[in-house]
Amino acid sequence: MSTRRDGTVHRKTRADAPEGYFQAEAAGLRWLAEAESDGGARVVEVLDVGPHHIDLRRLSQAPATPAAATDLGRALAITHSTGAAAFGTPPSGWHGDAWIGRQPQTNNPERSWGRYFAEQRVRPFVRKAVDVGHLAGSDARVVDAVCDRISAGAYDDDRPPARIHGDLWAGNVVFTSVAAVLIDPAAHGGHGLTDLAMLELFGCPYLEQVLTAYANASGLPARWRRLIPLHQLHPLATHTASHGPGYAAGLVAAARAVA
Repeated sequence: MSTRRDGTVHRKTRADAPEGYFQAEAAGLRWLAEAESDGGARVVEVLDVGPHHIDLRRLSQAPATPAAATDLGRALAITHSTGAAAFGTPPSGWHGDAWIGRQPQTNNPERSWGRYFAEQRVRPFVRKAVDVGHLAGSDARVVDAVCDRISAGAYDDDRPPARIHGDLWAGNVVFTSVAAVLIDPAAHGGHGLTDLAMLELFGCPYLEQVLTAYANASGLPARWRRLIPLHQLHPLATHTASHGPGYAAGLVAAARAVA
């Protein structure tokens, strides 16, 4: 992946991009941006997209502040509440393949959050991690046992599908002088806690302000923080598969922390 900055345009290019790679990103950005008019999180503007590039409105970074982080938490709650047709549903206007970073993943709609999350977001990357030698078979069985419970609906709740970013680590949140702006999504219908869990996993400026503002705006249950390891299974499995065995211990620890 390479980038080119030219005036107000930020161009990302990838010569070996799979078919639809940048089109999926553009669809995700536009889908998330639909919530902006209702106070949802700011999203970088798509200017142009092609098979091997995407042109985005160039952002001017500014230092993060507690106020901006609080605003981000509130705005993210609004974006999530804009909703999706089902768990795992792709952004409107896109029906092809999906990716998180360079890793392919599926966006097949499911009525059950647990089934979608276990079977489309955790197990495929656990299998890949084992296949490439980054995760021991005994550790994979620990995660698979948790996935059995997740898939069976043990952690489903009555919250409807949320419109989530899907890859919300700090590097995909750009603080500007106006607001925090979201970039590089793996957008789909999911559970709002998944975005929060990734922010907590990899850190974010003034994280506590983001989380508290989100929880207050979205009416999360009092003990929601206990569910964070559950929602971190996806990014930890993804990173174990793609970045190496250094993430395996965190993945297994998260699985064991799921009550």
